Amino acid sequence: MKNYFVYKRATLEDFKVAMDKYGWVIYENAIPQKLISMIAADFENAYEKRRQIQIANGIEANMVGTLHHLLERENFSLSFLKNMFCDAELRDFLGGNYILNGINGVINSKNGSSYVNHIHRDVRTFRVEQNFMIQMIIPLDDFTIFNGATYFLTGSHKIDEVPDEDNFKKYAHQAIVKKGGIILFNSNLWHAAGTNFTDHNRRALTLGFTKPYIKQQFDYPRFLGYDFGESLNDSLRQIIGYNARVPASLEEYFVPKEQRMYKADQG
Repeated sequence: MKNYFVYKRATLEDFKVAMDKYGWVIYENAIPQKLISMIAADFENAYEKRRQIQIANGIEANMVGTLHHLLERENFSLSFLKNMFCDAELRDFLGGNYILNGINGVINSKNGSSYVNHIHRDVRTFRVEQNFMIQMIIPLDDFTIFNGATYFLTGSHKIDEVPDEDNFKKYAHQAIVKKGGIILFNSNLWHAAGTNFTDHNRRALTLGFTKPYIKQQFDYPRFLGYDFGESLNDSLRQIIGYNARVPASLEEYFVPKEQRMYKADQG
């Protein structure tokens, strides 16, 4: 099958058609290699920190190579989000303002296995009449047929039931893309990481974005600090979720409109 949904350049209309018909789209050469190198350099220490917590809490099984919640003050994350690649596409898909639901990572090692290798989709609630979540994958290494490039079952964002494994293997397409590309896909789309047969890790940054009223996987504003949010520009405050917070006291709730924690333009 010819990959009509792979673009070097594309219009917003191209994006809309591809997402409706296929459920996913690839943009080639979208991220500067300097930024890709910055992200990759932070992965090793970030993984070790999270792996030790997983082991200490007895949840290490089925989580090998997974890095959750990489938004921190001093790593790559703010530099990445400040650029906000594909902002127009995200705003179009989600119908306006959006927030970060999760910023995670995957290290796919030789013959390794975790939950990402199983057929899954990234949202449990299935709805086709309205878009409320979109995923973004940033390859930090070239995605190839040999190192476990992610499989996507094209068009399955309109199917509620989990696909039969034989049919998934027969009809799913691998996302073959160089590092620095962007893969955007509807969170309803069934997909699975492939098997890495090489001696080199295949790394990727994975992000989810939602309409602002959807609860984040992690309370990023509280984690970074409400005062820290005051130092960020308007775009970062919006994306990280500072404009969609929930009051925790009556004093925070009963305030003038302009001081409300959940802003009026969040939907």
